[in-house]
Amino acid sequence: MQYFNIIELSLFEFIFLSIIILIASFVRGFSGFGFSASSVSLLSFILPPKEIVPIILMLEIVASFFMIPSIWNKINWRFVLYLLIGVIIGTPFGVSLLASLKPQIMHLIISITVLIFAILLLKGYTNKKLNHNFSKFIVGSVAGTVNGFGTLAGLPIALYLLIIAAEPAVIRASLAALFFFTDAYALILGYFNELINLKIIYRSIPLLFIIPIGVSIGTRFFKDSSNENYKRYVLYFLILISFFGLIRTIFPLI
Repeated sequence: MQYFNIIELSLFEFIFLSIIILIASFVRGFSGFGFSASSVSLLSFILPPKEIVPIILMLEIVASFFMIPSIWNKINWRFVLYLLIGVIIGTPFGVSLLASLKPQIMHLIISITVLIFAILLLKGYTNKKLNHNFSKFIVGSVAGTVNGFGTLAGLPIALYLLIIAAEPAVIRASLAALFFFTDAYALILGYFNELINLKIIYRSIPLLFIIPIGVSIGTRFFKDSSNENYKRYVLYFLILISFFGLIRTIFPLI
């Protein structure tokens, strides 16, 4: 009971937190992204955003680490580099927003944008002309800002990769590698913005043992899925998360 007093959560809240992290780990293992998108909205029922984001950043780093054996040979490092440059520039701005502003409006904009493009992609929309370095830098900058205030960088980057028709294995591997660096960067910035404390660390430690379970199950499902099924599942996931984000933003009490 003393542990629950330290982390300021009830037993029920901690079980809820653990289940959400397990589901998010499965999504990450399957798609290469989506850990934050799967957990932030649901965890907002029990925790404020400033306490959710540092936990998610720490756990995302661990999730990327456990994915290394299944992604290393598929990582497009050139792609990761250009996105990373943009993320480095955009993340400080996002962290500043998290520390000073309510993120509801930005979440609303992101949810609407992702929802529109996910529906277009389901209808077959692609644009390979966007596959150039400047677009990667812009997408990275947007993703960095989003990652700083809401740990949702995976949504715009995943959309971009699907729009330029990248291969599923490359999408999954490159996103996992990218988020290892971006989340470590955002976590460092969060520390200097006083978003990390002992309570956050104590909450995170038991969750570290859940990550490899969810990631390994998700990886197994990815290996058994076809390219077309991967794209369809990811798009359905993006639509679901975007719709839920809209509902949570418009009706914050739900």
